[in-house]
Amino acid sequence: MNDGMLITRIDALVYRFPAPRPVATSFGIMTDRPAVFVRLESDRGAFGWGEIFANWPAAGAEHRAHLLMRDVADLVLGVRFDNPGDLFHKLERETHIRAVQCGEPGPFRQVTAGLDIALWDLFARSQGIPLNRFIDPAAAPSVPVYASGIHVRDGEELICAARGTGIARFKVKIGFELESDLSKVLALAAGLDPGEQLFTDANQAWNLDTALSFVRRADGAGVGWLEEPLPVDAPEEDWQALSRASSIPLAGGENIAGTSDFTKAIEGGVLAILQPDVAKWGGITGCLSVARKAMEAGRRYCPHFLGGGIGLIASAHLLAAAGGGGLLEIDVNANPLRDVIAEGGSAMRDGQWWLTEAAGLGVEELPRELAPYQTLAVSRAI
Repeated sequence: MNDGMLITRIDALVYRFPAPRPVATSFGIMTDRPAVFVRLESDRGAFGWGEIFANWPAAGAEHRAHLLMRDVADLVLGVRFDNPGDLFHKLERETHIRAVQCGEPGPFRQVTAGLDIALWDLFARSQGIPLNRFIDPAAAPSVPVYASGIHVRDGEELICAARGTGIARFKVKIGFELESDLSKVLALAAGLDPGEQLFTDANQAWNLDTALSFVRRADGAGVGWLEEPLPVDAPEEDWQALSRASSIPLAGGENIAGTSDFTKAIEGGVLAILQPDVAKWGGITGCLSVARKAMEAGRRYCPHFLGGGIGLIASAHLLAAAGGGGLLEIDVNANPLRDVIAEGGSAMRDGQWWLTEAAGLGVEELPRELAPYQTLAVSRAI
């Protein structure tokens, strides 16, 4: 795809924005919005940006940056990569035993994902073309979006605000108390304007009986999908039983990791919508493969993302290149670590996220407005 790139420098920058309205899920509350941004530089002075998942645990962001520098950087610095996907496959192999030894496969996978995004950005930038068209020259210039991060109790307020920006699809977080969740979902669905759609996300909160109760009682309400109604590691027979009983399509993937597990999920047929997170596992390399396999199997690819601006832009480029009519997740909660960066690499209008013609992800440097939120900056170079 390009001449090889010798990596000579890695920077990791950690930020935390105190959330004016904490983001509540069924399993916990985010009182601040963290982000870990990573920058790779080559011997030719080319560079690329990536993002490492850091939402959970609460102290995870700084840990990911130190893990990158002390446990992974030596596997990347001084290495020449001939193709952007080579780094992902190398780190999947070479960090496996380290991850097993400490019982932390997730953090290693997340660091690998962020580095993979950065290398794809570096390669695309070096050719002077946007990442979506570097992946596929025929990639779409925009992708449709849906509003996310909406607690069901705040649904009426935040859906109205999102509607005012031209968005017509909305996802509410449920999984708190079944009766209350159900009544609010039914009311929100009934209040939608023509052409609008409501999705739901239980964040792994329920057992099979509770999930069955929800899908049966919400039948006919027009809910577009039910995301993570069961824990990702619930018995396969529970997922199959729920799928058979539900007229609402089931969605998931943010907590699936590894090519084999995604293949199993796709072939199992339970999930109608696959949602890998580009900063949590796979980066561009892994998630692009999942997206293509999902669509070949008749599933829909809608990337999960609830982090900072670099990961969001990467998700948009990946979705545009993968095609298939999937939706881009747009968190509506206040977060300058997302918005200030994303404004430079895209523009949203009429429910579509339009990508710029800038090279790579379109991010040259992190905006100075983010400086007050920085908690850590670490670097390694040769």
